[in-house]
Amino acid sequence: MNDTIVEEFRRLIQALLDEIEAENQRGQEGQQTVTLDQQSVGRLSRMDALQNQAMAKATQGRRDIEASRLRAALSRIDEGEFGYCEDCGDEIVLGRLRLDPAATRCVSCIRGLVTRKAKSPIQDVQKPPPAPPAMAEYCAT
Repeated sequence: MNDTIVEEFRRLIQALLDEIEAENQRGQEGQQTVTLDQQSVGRLSRMDALQNQAMAKATQGRRDIEASRLRAALSRIDEGEFGYCEDCGDEIVLGRLRLDPAATRCVSCIRGLVTRKAKSPIQDVQKPPPAPPAMAEYCAT
């Protein structure tokens, strides 16, 4: 991958990080403590506010994870390792990197990873207790 393409990705990643930071600023209000004043709002309104707060915090968590992935991609650019699969070392296809500049694996290795996970044995789950006998059995005389 040549330097021009790498710099294009650096700018793209920085733009994505800036966008995440702007979304973080807009999302701060939704994460603030919910006022539980029963005189100002009803019970359902408070429940709705608490649910909105929880969703805002979950969204913030997803943005934090994405920002971390993008910062790691910038580090790989600085180290000269950007665009190479962390498993096999081959170049990651540019189309994949354009869709997800934080990608760390090539398509072949991702397919292998998914296949291995699909073939892993499913752990035994305890069977539920048997259903109680029908009421007719208790009532029979």
